[in-house]
Amino acid sequence: MADFAMPSLGADMDEGTLVEWLVGPGDTVTKGDVVAVVETAKSTIEVECFDSGTVGALLVEPGTTVPVGTRMAVIDSGAESPAPAPAPAPAPAPAKATAPTSELQTTPGPTTTPTRDAVSTPLVRHLAEQKGIDLSSVHGSGKGGRITRSDVEHTPAERPHRVKASPLARRLALSSGVDLSALRGTGRGGTIRAEDVRAATAGPASRTVESREPACPSSATAEPTYPARAAIAALMSRANREIPHYYLSTTIDLAVAMAWMRDRNASRPVAERLVPAALLLKSVALAARRVPELNGYWKEEAFVPSPAVRLGVAVSLRGGGLVAPALADADTMPLPELMATLKGLVSRARSGRLRASETADPTLTVTNLGDQGVEAVFGVIYPPQVALVGLGRVTERPVAVDGMLTVHPTVTATLAADHRASDGATGARLLTAIDRLLQRPEEL
Repeated sequence: MADFAMPSLGADMDEGTLVEWLVGPGDTVTKGDVVAVVETAKSTIEVECFDSGTVGALLVEPGTTVPVGTRMAVIDSGAESPAPAPAPAPAPAPAKATAPTSELQTTPGPTTTPTRDAVSTPLVRHLAEQKGIDLSSVHGSGKGGRITRSDVEHTPAERPHRVKASPLARRLALSSGVDLSALRGTGRGGTIRAEDVRAATAGPASRTVESREPACPSSATAEPTYPARAAIAALMSRANREIPHYYLSTTIDLAVAMAWMRDRNASRPVAERLVPAALLLKSVALAARRVPELNGYWKEEAFVPSPAVRLGVAVSLRGGGLVAPALADADTMPLPELMATLKGLVSRARSGRLRASETADPTLTVTNLGDQGVEAVFGVIYPPQVALVGLGRVTERPVAVDGMLTVHPTVTATLAADHRASDGATGARLLTAIDRLLQRPEEL
C-alpha cells in the first residue's frame, strides 16, 4: 500500500483545497497520471500520482482544505502484479476481475467496476468527461478493446452529461448554493467561470467565497487582500526578514547573440523562430550549472546544492499575483525545445492548469520584465532558494568597440543572492558566465 498525500506545491504553501478527484476507487493509475485537482492560494494545479497501482480509497472529500502532507488516498501498488494462483475452492464464473476494495470499506456492497473504468485510463476518462462523451458508446482500438486517447479525440462530442465549468466555479457554486445548469457560461466553449457564479449570487459578499477576505471596518476605500496576494506578501516578508540579500548587476552586449539568432531564424518557419528570451534563459541555466554555489537551497542553516537545474520562471497572472513554475533540466534542453516548453508553461500557469511537477522545487528563479519595458529588475529571493536573476528589456545603447563608438542591443542582468550561502565574488562569477555564454550563442 502507498499513500497519496497533499503535496507541497511551493515554499509558501501550507495547505491546499481538493477541488476534484479525477479517479475513483478501483481505478488503475500509473506514476505520472493526473489524479486530482488542487487549489492553492495562487492557482489551481493538476496533481500527479507518484505510485502505480489501484486506487483503494479516497480519504478526502472535494471542497476540503487540508494541510500539506495530509493523507488523501490509498494506492494499492500490489494491484499491478499478476493475480496469484487460484485457490482450491471453486472460483466464481470467470468474469472481469473486480478491483480491490478500499482498505476503509466496511459496508458490504457492489464492488464491480463500471465497464468504462476497466477499459480506459483516468486521463482518458477525464478527456471524455471534458468533451461530454459517454465512454460506453466508444469502440476501443487498443489492446483488448481498451479505449485510448486517440479514440476519444476522434469521437464527436455528443450531448454533454456534465455542465462545463471550471473547478473554482464548481467550488463557488457548491458553497453558495448556485445551480450550475441554470447559468450561461462566458468562458471558452460556454464554460462557466468563477465570475459567472459570482454574478449569479446576490450581494458583494459573494466574493468572499473565494477570497475569504476579512471585512474592513475602518476604511471604505481599503482594497481587499486576496489569497494569492496574501500568500505572496507572506513569502516575500519572510524572504526579506530571513535572507540577507546582496545585489549585483551587469550590462551584457547582445550584438553577437542577436545576429546569430537572426541567421538561425532565416531558415525556420515563423512558428519555430527563436526569441531573445530563449537565449537569455538558456544562458542562465548553463551558468547555474557552472556556478553550483547558487543553484540549490538554504536548509537547516546550510546550503544544499542541487544536482539538476530547475529554472523557476516568474509568471504574472492575468487576475493578479505571481507564480514561478519550473523548467526542469533547462540547461540540457535544445533551444527550440526550451522555447516550446516555456510557452506551454506560461499558458498553463495563466489558465490555472499547472502540473504539480511543474511547481515543485525550482533551484534558481529568473524574472524577466523586459516585455513590460523595465530595463533592470532587482528581485526578492524565493526561499529556500539562494539566488534570483533579473532580466530587463533588450535596448540599444552606445558602446565602445575597438575605440569606436557604435550602437548595440544590450540587456541589464541583475542578481539577488543570499549572503549566507555565497558572497559577491561568487555572484559575479554567475553574471560573468551568463555574459560569456551569450557571446558564444552557438554553444547554447
